[in-house]
Amino acid sequence: MGNRIFRLDRRELMAGMGATALAPALPGIAAAEGHRSLRLTAEAGLMALRPGQPDTPIWTLRGSGADRFRRGEEIELELENNLPVPMVLNWVGLDGVPAAEPLAARPPLAPGARESLVIPLRHAGTLLCDGRLLGDGQARPAGVLALISGESAPVVVDRDEVILIEDWRLRADGSAIAPGIDPKDTSPVYTVNGRSKLDITARAHERLRLRFINGCQRHVIAVKLEGYEVRVMALDGQPSEPFPARNGALVLAPGSRADAFIDAGLPGSVSSILLHDGNEARPIGRLVVANQPPFRDAALPAAPALPSNGLPDRLDLRNALRFEIALGAAQAGWAKPPDFAVSASPAFRARLGHTVVLALVNRNDRPMMFHLHGHHFRLLDRLDDGWKPFWLDTLAIDAGQTQRIAFAAASAGHFLIEAVATDWAAPRLVRWYVVE
Repeated sequence: MGNRIFRLDRRELMAGMGATALAPALPGIAAAEGHRSLRLTAEAGLMALRPGQPDTPIWTLRGSGADRFRRGEEIELELENNLPVPMVLNWVGLDGVPAAEPLAARPPLAPGARESLVIPLRHAGTLLCDGRLLGDGQARPAGVLALISGESAPVVVDRDEVILIEDWRLRADGSAIAPGIDPKDTSPVYTVNGRSKLDITARAHERLRLRFINGCQRHVIAVKLEGYEVRVMALDGQPSEPFPARNGALVLAPGSRADAFIDAGLPGSVSSILLHDGNEARPIGRLVVANQPPFRDAALPAAPALPSNGLPDRLDLRNALRFEIALGAAQAGWAKPPDFAVSASPAFRARLGHTVVLALVNRNDRPMMFHLHGHHFRLLDRLDDGWKPFWLDTLAIDAGQTQRIAFAAASAGHFLIEAVATDWAAPRLVRWYVVE
């Protein structure tokens, strides 16, 4: 039934990347000053991945303390590694904090060790804490953790919900394999907020902010809320010009995030949340509108854009520094994360305050995912004469294609770039760049 409702193949999934690519719950306040603590522990855990069967051993990143913060706050982070292997924390969506950069500034944390760091939240948005940068080929796969940095100005929504989608590959005996390993004789399993399915209950005319996160290891996915207009408000944690999702579907590369507003429909209605991975559509949850009086008499008017995080309105493309990066090319200096060395030559050097244009070239026979640390970028139009009306930090580039991106080099430091093919067995690769 899902495929009749939601038809999509891999080519359409990749094409969608270019197109989309509450007051009580989150009251708007001025940017806060001060510190709030967050303790993260990397440890062995279990997850229910087979209904009615024993739980599957995995590695997990567990948080204690707050998971919602405010733009302008500082997080006093304490990270403890209780795994039998080294790990490093990879922040997704965190701009301008070179001291937090994995490998470039933070060496892997040894088993049994702990470290502390103060993280300033310069922007509001949806963030990921990811301990999987060194995870290829390890004994168990690991999950990710979502964190929220709230806006410093009011946002008129009634509820704020995180929808974190992760993928797993299970053997017949129920054990799970890490990425970087041939997935033969395994079956894919998807979870939503750590469960097999997610039900969200609302009342008619209630406005929901849904923070969709692709926490998958390698898969580009599309997510559709049946029967609803899904209004995109932010991508990869940065506000965009509001627009309806193309064909009602959000297309997300691994690590990508999309914040969308929806207004709950008629009392008693039930709508499926469908996930498509390029092979098939499957239900992963439902939006259930309670058979109760409406939340308010009528739906709210269309929401204005989210408050700006202060990224520039214009980029100086004419005087930009321009570089070409061949994604995953062996001769181009890419390394597997455990082999990364700060002595390696950077992919490029940029001058602080200048615009940088990168031509991302995929000469491989599979789509490649690209992730830029430290800065968000604009996806340029084909003629380099403009850009899409949103910011990104992650992009999918189809086989044989070139995409151009531009960003303002606003923070000095050493930052990573990542690339990986859309193949479970493909290695994650890293390089770095310098802003000085």
